[in-house]
Amino acid sequence: MPELPEVEALAAYLRERAVGHTVQRFEVSSFSALKTYDPPATAVNGLEITSAGRHGKFLDIGMGPDLHLVIHLARAGWLHYRDSFKSPAPLKPGSGPIAIRVRLDDGSGFDLTEAGTQKSLAAYLVRDPAEVPGVSRLGPDALAVSRDEFAERIRSRNGQIKGVITDQEVLAGIGNAYSDEILHVARMSPFALTGKLTDEQITTLYEAMREVETDAVERSVGQKAAELKGEKRAGMRVHARTGLPCPVCGDTVREVSFADKSLQYCATCQTGGKPLADRRLSKLIR
Repeated sequence: MPELPEVEALAAYLRERAVGHTVQRFEVSSFSALKTYDPPATAVNGLEITSAGRHGKFLDIGMGPDLHLVIHLARAGWLHYRDSFKSPAPLKPGSGPIAIRVRLDDGSGFDLTEAGTQKSLAAYLVRDPAEVPGVSRLGPDALAVSRDEFAERIRSRNGQIKGVITDQEVLAGIGNAYSDEILHVARMSPFALTGKLTDEQITTLYEAMREVETDAVERSVGQKAAELKGEKRAGMRVHARTGLPCPVCGDTVREVSFADKSLQYCATCQTGGKPLADRRLSKLIR
């Protein structure tokens, strides 16, 4: 799933490449992807792209004086920028992985695509980004929150720290991948309870979040959209590295699996050498 650094990089790429151009045609292939109907999709045709930014993990493309295309790429969505399209013909409904296509006046444009069968990509055409339910509920941005507000937000929720820092109503922008990285840098168990964290641990966690997210943004911004996924994987210390050596201590990176996702961690760095229970494997052993 694209997280804060990748969405920030996509916004920067669109600011460089698309802002200032006019939308020639806005095409919807997957009608379930466009969650709004007023204004209609045709309302953006002929409008200039005026801005590109983000709200947490939501990409926000400004069009004309008062319209915004707000996009949540979900787990398997992506933005593919095209210097030119092979065919001028409009998309047909259900055209493979392409959900939405935006053609610009210079012949370039971008596709919003989604792989797999579970379609969760969501696009909203609104006059105010706050009209998008997910945006209106966001907590402070992970790269804008102060240490004191961070501490207050973390302590406002009782639970395991992995789940709390990925709750978008607590902090905006952190997902499964970078939370693994943040907790590894902070040398903290993903199952540590927020109610038991000391002031020193809160500060360490805050500094780790700033370090990981800032570094990832610096590595991502300036990359082409097609290169961002590879850049993200290359920068990971523990996430998606199960079975490989920890780059800090050399211990084997371990995994805990859940129904639809997993987390990775280093026992030596984060849990005092004690492996965490893997619920999926425990069920198989029984």
